[in-house]
This record gives sequence, C-alpha cells and structure tokens, in this order.
Amino acid sequence: MKTLGLAFFIFLAGCSSNIQVVSVGFEKASAPPPPNYSLVNHWASLPEKRDAADSVPINSGYRNDQSTAKADVFFIYPTIYTGEPSKKFPWNADLTDVALNREIQQSTILNQASIFNGSCRVYVPYYRQAHLYAFYTSQDDGAKALDLAYQDVRAAFQFYLEHYNNGRPIIIASHSQGSYHGMRLIRDFFDGKELQKQLVMAYLVGRAIPRDAFAFIKPTERPDETGVWASWNTFARGYIPDTYDRYYPQALSINPLLWNAGEDFASKDLNTGGVGLKFTMVPHLADAQNHANMLWTNKPYVKGRAWLRTKVWHRADMNLYYGNIRNNVALRIDRFMSLHP
Repeated sequence: MKTLGLAFFIFLAGCSSNIQVVSVGFEKASAPPPPNYSLVNHWASLPEKRDAADSVPINSGYRNDQSTAKADVFFIYPTIYTGEPSKKFPWNADLTDVALNREIQQSTILNQASIFNGSCRVYVPYYRQAHLYAFYTSQDDGAKALDLAYQDVRAAFQFYLEHYNNGRPIIIASHSQGSYHGMRLIRDFFDGKELQKQLVMAYLVGRAIPRDAFAFIKPTERPDETGVWASWNTFARGYIPDTYDRYYPQALSINPLLWNAGEDFASKDLNTGGVGLKFTMVPHLADAQNHANMLWTNKPYVKGRAWLRTKVWHRADMNLYYGNIRNNVALRIDRFMSLHP
C-alpha cells in the first residue's frame, strides 16, 4: 500500500453542505466586466504561457509535451467560486480577482488540466463562472448566472477557433460546472456540424450527462474510439446520493479504467496512477465499477484508508484516474491521426 496523507482525500470530498447563499437577485446584482480573449491574462492556460497546466506529477515520469502535441484540448474548469459571495459581483466571478485566479491555478488547472499536456496543447479560458449557489437555488437567478458564464465559454471557444486552432484535432474536457458548459458547447459547435469532424473526444466529467444528450455524437464503447464522449460521477461503493432521482436515472457513466458503460468491476491493478497529496503520482490508487449510472469506487488504496469516511468523491473524479485519462487521451489522438493522415 502506498503512503499518502489522508488530509488530501478528506479535502477531495464532495462540495461542502454549508452552501453560501447569494441573497440578492441576479437582475439587481452587478455583473463583472466581460473577458477579452485577445488578452493573455484572460486565459488560465495557453501553450505559450507559463501556468499550472505545464506541470507533471511528482514520481510520474511524465513530460509536458505541448510544444510537439498534434491536438488541442479546450478545458473548462469546475466551480471554484464557492465562498462568501462578493458584495460587488455576487453571482459571477470577477476575472480580476487575483486570489480566486490563484486558487483556480493551484486546484483545477494543476490537478485536472495538466492531465492533457502530454498529448495536447492546453487552452483554458478564465470565465465569469457562476457561484456554487447557482446550482442550489430554485429561482431563475442561478440559470441566468450560468448562462452568463456560458456566454464567456462560448466566446473563448470562438476566439480559439479563429486564432489558435488552424484545423487541428480538438478534445473538449471539463469538470462539474465546466461540464454543464461543455455539454452546451458540444451542441452549439460540434453535434451534427462541420466541426464534428475535428472532435477526437469529449471528457464531460463530474456532471450527470443524459445518454441522449447529443443527436449525432454517441458515448464511447471502446478505449480507442474517436468522435465520442464520456462522463462519470464518483461515489463510495454502496452509496446512493440524495439527489439520485433528480439527476442519475437517465445519466451515462463510463468507467475510466475500462472506457465503456458496462458494469464490470475494474480492479486497482488497472489504474496506472492517481494524483494525491503534493501533486504526487500514486500507482493503483483506486478501482472503479459502474452502478446505476454512477461510478462506484472502494476507498483509495492509501495508508490509513480504513479511516476514510468520504462518500462523495466529486472533487477527485479526475485525480483518482489521472494516469488512465492521460493515457487514453494519447491513444485516441493516435487513432484519430491514423484515420485522418
């Protein structure tokens, strides 16, 4: 069993139940200034920019190969705006918030976007993400905040297409709120459209995506398929969330160790490495099995695992399977290039 501090895995438990409330209505709140994607500092990650997406985990042996990558990834990060709402801009994040941008770099860009730097040039826009409360309110305010956030994501992707892509193969990758926007992006730009020909894969992780989310793009059934998509939401084995009936009956779950929607158990021996404390690679960190449109996992195989009580592994959806995702990206790109020489 590998030695790894438990503190990191406690941190990677699901979102706090202490949700900060946005008390002012969306229409009465001020919105932050919109981004200008011609400015480098409005991108969290660019291939030519030094940022956390250039990192590789300790003890992994990986390299940042963006300079020779044959494909691009457009990554949409999850909700990091979760604390006390800003008095000035309560519903959507301010792109000039230095502390929030630092947290974005040190969390999701480091632990998630870096997965793709071995085979892709990495593009990640800062965007006016909706506050976490947008997913909990029953009012229209949350939907409006999410729509504002998506308009930024859409504008960033349009800028990417016009200024960076140059016809290269594309991977869309996202987590949580990012996958909410990623699903819309796929529908607007790829599904049944000319750009679908450039789609290698869509990793829409950490959100319950319906099996029929797209008309022309199907879920993956094999590790080397291209032009397909995958999604999963990770919970402790035996756990059914209170929100199950609301989100999961129609959802798709793809096992990131097997890359299909079957319910076969995948042992930790198939896990080439997850990322844990201090951005360190840990071989055989977690197993995986689809169950009732969710992904179940036993406790991560770390020292002291008996003390873990986590039921919701939402924040670790990608950390637990970091190496397998990274290898799968490379496999699908190689397959795509062989089909489109």
